[in-house]
Amino acid sequence: MRITITARHCELAPEVRARARALVERLARVAPRPQDARVVFDADHRRPTVEVRLHAARGVLHVGTARAADQSSALNLAVAKVRRQLDKSPMRRRGA
Repeated sequence: MRITITARHCELAPEVRARARALVERLARVAPRPQDARVVFDADHRRPTVEVRLHAARGVLHVGTARAADQSSALNLAVAKVRRQLDKSPMRRRGA
């Protein structure tokens, strides 16, 4: 699976980049046949925003966006939103 991590209008610490990769790899284990994932870090009006996009089987796209006081918190919230979507996915229920 291809993972792309992008930082727009902000600097991204290597630790945050590594944490994002680890969290997305963990999401990929839950997703049915994951194809690629994108994590976009943005500073919108000096407030960190993170968007996680995970493409799964049959063209299903899971998106989680979050804003928080810092990049790590926003990343955790966005990943949690995608995880909830994956848990509710009918393809996941069928496979379980």
